[in-house]
Amino acid sequence: MAERRIVNLETVEIKDNGDGQAFAARIARLGPLVGSVGLGCSLVMVEPGKRAWPFHRHHILHELFYVLEGTGELRLDGERLTLRAGDLIASPAGKEAHQIVNTSDAPLKYLAFSTLGGADIVEYPDTGKVAYAAGIRDADFRTATIKALGRIQPADYFEGEK
Repeated sequence: MAERRIVNLETVEIKDNGDGQAFAARIARLGPLVGSVGLGCSLVMVEPGKRAWPFHRHHILHELFYVLEGTGELRLDGERLTLRAGDLIASPAGKEAHQIVNTSDAPLKYLAFSTLGGADIVEYPDTGKVAYAAGIRDADFRTATIKALGRIQPADYFEGEK
């Protein structure tokens, strides 16, 4: 069977994602459906008052978002910018922390694109957490051979080493 190169957004399987409280979205991973290996793409649908992910900054992966329907807000470091259908947002690695929030009373739908790689470091400025993962396969962080999420405690390079 030939690999599909075209998928219609109306026909993809959408799965619930988040904690069901402030973070609640419906997401479809589109990149794997069309055989994309270097560029990820997901369809993200966020209900009013919700967000898909915490405020964060990637240090290796780049992200790009395209708003398909609805309105909302982009948190970009200390700014809050209005979003609407047709807006394109870039989030280069190591630059501003970002988060898309649905501040309207209607659903917000957007495409989230990202570079794919075997590793990433993500920081969460609201909580001081840092996540890292390496050995990632097929853009699925659950497949990483090493990963962690927590708060960094400073230490000397040689401290405790034998």
